[in-house]
Amino acid sequence: MLDIVQTIKRNANTLTKLLPLLSFIIPFLALYSLYPDSFEMTWKGRTYHLFFLWLFALETILIWKEFQTEKCKLKSIRTIAFIMALLLPTIYVIDANYFGLNTMIADLAGQHNVPLANWMPLSIEYLVFAVLFALIILLEYGIDGLVDFSISVFFLGIIGAIYIIDNVYPEGRFTPFQIFVPTTATLAANILNCIGYQTRFLAPIKGMPRLEAWKTWPSSVTFDIAWPCSGVESLLLYTVTILLFLKKTIIPWRQRIVYFVIGAIVTYFINVLRIVTIFAIAINGGDWWNFHNYYGQLYSITWIISYPLIIIGSRTLWEKIRSWKTSTKDASDHLR
Repeated sequence: MLDIVQTIKRNANTLTKLLPLLSFIIPFLALYSLYPDSFEMTWKGRTYHLFFLWLFALETILIWKEFQTEKCKLKSIRTIAFIMALLLPTIYVIDANYFGLNTMIADLAGQHNVPLANWMPLSIEYLVFAVLFALIILLEYGIDGLVDFSISVFFLGIIGAIYIIDNVYPEGRFTPFQIFVPTTATLAANILNCIGYQTRFLAPIKGMPRLEAWKTWPSSVTFDIAWPCSGVESLLLYTVTILLFLKKTIIPWRQRIVYFVIGAIVTYFINVLRIVTIFAIAINGGDWWNFHNYYGQLYSITWIISYPLIIIGSRTLWEKIRSWKTSTKDASDHLR
């Protein structure tokens, strides 16, 4: 009988830990039924919602045994607030898409002369989900839990903030981000030249470098490169993700700096390669627009998500090698 009670408690505890995940799966499924194409787009789409679920699952697995749900009585105010918070993501999706909230957001943005007002509902959606997720975690695990899941929270928040900046300052008008673009465009042009293409820079448009590339003249393609295209958002996501990850590790500070710099360099050059790939696809008659909106973003996102795992795996392997060398040396000394 005691075993049965313990099993029920364990299952109930496991379900409780998964409730935050379930509270977002339902609204995401609703959004997919309404806008399936948006889940096939990374830039100004909802593919990042899926990455959020992946990040949350990863953080859950990494610290599963450390989870201690805040103890509270079944009918306490905190429990009632937690249950209500679990429903809020679904309520928001219903209100936004069926009761005119998205229309109101777009109209309000238009009244304030936001150039890309129609994209504001999606941007606000990311920010709202970030706030609601933080609220759910806070109610379930307290402040410590919010720290444990900070990467997932900041991931959604950064995406929403980047989209809002682009909505307000489109076409490379946000100078603090655009200053990195000329260097990125120049590196992309140099790589294209090295792999057999010809390039030249035309007069910039609205502060955006205009790069023309071709393999056989006059079959050329020309693109204006703004900061979203150059991957500034990837560098921001990388910075937030890796800093939060390194903060939760016991890695010495000097090694943390080295890890951060190496990852930033790789992230930057992945963005350069993304631009190169877009030009190569366009020159050869491929579907560059689909790559631009979806697959290209996967370059950097896959790297950003994988890099912490690479750090963990490499350090674990190195510790095993050191342990093996130490044991081998001790055995050798003993034989002597």
